[in-house]
Formats: sequence, structure tokens, C-alpha cells
Amino acid sequence: MKILVADLEGVFLPEIWINVAQKTGIEELKLTTRDISDYDVLMKRRLTILDENNLTLKDIQDVIATLEPLEGARQMLDWIRERTQIIILSDTFEEFAGPLMAKLGYPALLCHSLTIDETGRISDYNLRIDNQKTRAVKALQSLNYHVIAFGDSYNDTGMIQAADQGFFFKPPASIETDFPGIPITQSYEELKSMISGLL
Repeated sequence: MKILVADLEGVFLPEIWINVAQKTGIEELKLTTRDISDYDVLMKRRLTILDENNLTLKDIQDVIATLEPLEGARQMLDWIRERTQIIILSDTFEEFAGPLMAKLGYPALLCHSLTIDETGRISDYNLRIDNQKTRAVKALQSLNYHVIAFGDSYNDTGMIQAADQGFFFKPPASIETDFPGIPITQSYEELKSMISGLL
């Protein structure tokens, strides 16, 4: 049996932190795993910036409430689920993703969580499990699944390389340079063609 795993932001949703940066005017919040491959370094910096600017979970959720899935994303997910199962493996947080999952038709999502103090401040982030994307792929393979993986960022490379078949979806040029042997798709139509050829 074949199963798909995919990233969330940059594939089906806009980058949440980039939108928070645009709303708040804090340029450094635009950095994502497309720019900084070490997730711990990136998240610690983000939490420091939030503290420095007195931003709470509600401030971020207010921005998230204005977001919509990428154009064609819901239809793409529906197309996939008519053909096979898909699990979204994301380094986002339950507190961020919840409202957006309804707009995508509630796909299965494995992600992380946040620690929120009594004032609404985000005091820490909690990884569900370290290296969760790659480990999820290997766990599915141990259940005798043939895993097909795709994503757009540095934090997706482990799952793409561990999968039986993997490829990028609209990655930045730096990833294309750093991982020249991994196939690339640039649109949902190309994504459909790639998936059709692998199922």
C-alpha cells in the first residue's frame, strides 16, 4: 500500500510567520526553515522576538484568522484523498493550525504544541518528537507502507530522503542547489502529474 506525507506551510497554506511579520512589521519574523535549517535556533529566536515586542498567542491567532489556504490547495488535497491517504507532517503548532484545518477539509495532521502562560505569552515550544517528519516516514515504512513524501523546506529534506519516493514542491533556489538530485514540482498540476506517476 502507498501513502503520502507532505509538509503544510508553503505547500497547502501560506507561511504563518511571514504573515505575522507583515502584520507586525517585524522583518526578522519572516525567517522560516527555508532560511534557517536548524529549527531549534529558529524557534528560540522567534520566541525572543515575540517577548521583545510583547506579542501573545492571541496576536498570532488574530493574524492566522485572516489567512486562507493557497489557491487550489483544498482541491489538491481532495484530489489526493480520492486516490490514496495523506498525512500532513508539519513543524507548526496545534494552537496555530487548528482553525486552518477546517478550511482544508480536516486532513490528518501531526505537529507540535506550545506552552502558554497565564498572560497568553508563548513561553516555550514542545516538540512532539525530535526529527518527527523522518521518524514518521520510517514508522509508516515499518507498517509496510510505501511512502511518498513532498515538501518545500530544509526541514522536509529528511522525510523526502527517507521516503521510498520523494520530491520538492516549489522550493527556494538554495534547496535546489543543495539537493540537486531530488525532483521538483512547481505547481499543483505538476504535483498531480508526479503523484499520478508514482501511485
